[in-house]
Amino acid sequence: MQLMGGTIPFYKMQGCGNDFVAVDNRALRIPEADMPRWAEKTCARAFGVCADGIFFLEEAAGDDSLDYRWHFYNNDGSRAEMCGNASRCAARLAHALGLAPARHVFGTDAGPIHAEVFTDQERAGQVRVQLTDPQGLTLRTMLRVEPDNAGQGLEVHFVDSGVPHAVVIVPDAAQVDVQKLGAALRYHEHFQPAGTNVNFVQVQDRGRIICRTYERGVEAETYACGTGAVASQVIAHALDLTDEEVRVTTSGGEVLGVLVRDGHPYLQGAAELVFTGTLNLDALGLHLG
Repeated sequence: MQLMGGTIPFYKMQGCGNDFVAVDNRALRIPEADMPRWAEKTCARAFGVCADGIFFLEEAAGDDSLDYRWHFYNNDGSRAEMCGNASRCAARLAHALGLAPARHVFGTDAGPIHAEVFTDQERAGQVRVQLTDPQGLTLRTMLRVEPDNAGQGLEVHFVDSGVPHAVVIVPDAAQVDVQKLGAALRYHEHFQPAGTNVNFVQVQDRGRIICRTYERGVEAETYACGTGAVASQVIAHALDLTDEEVRVTTSGGEVLGVLVRDGHPYLQGAAELVFTGTLNLDALGLHLG
């Protein structure tokens, strides 16, 4: 790769409105210790590219079971073990860059992720990933959330679908104050010290749910959350509210397919390259090496 002064190429991708900056780090070799600052500066609104997060793609040195490895960070610079929508974007970009075949495996902090990039006309642009198996499923915990619930107990469910997720079943997702109640649960003492993502789920029928997610690290509602969609279906299915496969309508109006079979979760949806560009490192206060 030929670098021009203080500039590097980047990719802007989105999966159901969850948007990310992507960096091919094979030649750049940005140190892992510097990546949190890159996330903060690059993902910043107005002063940067503006994104929910950033991922760096690298070779999986010394591990023949993986096609490549990623490092993922939220836009506040915090490292996340996993991000479902970003994983689909990473898989499609890696395939386009020649890093991996259509069916491949890549390494994350949550473990290896199996991905399939569809190339047939009917499913073009779609990617399916098998996420890590859910852990720590806990149903029907009553939590006091002041002042949103007037001091009454709120029934909250929990599962780790690669990252921690609280799930609240609601009659009408559109009526929820996601910013206020989401933040209250995200920082609730019950989920400390790590905190949690928070999903508000409306079950439409056994094959359809609506999911609105407050994302830890973004500290706001996002248009979609892949691990949140999976967590919501894991909880809804465990409560016998849904069948094993559902269509999840996200805040951005996009639809994700989630299948939980024999304890294994699969997430499918679109992953799009929105644009490519060049980062001016001096303007962002970043440097290589």
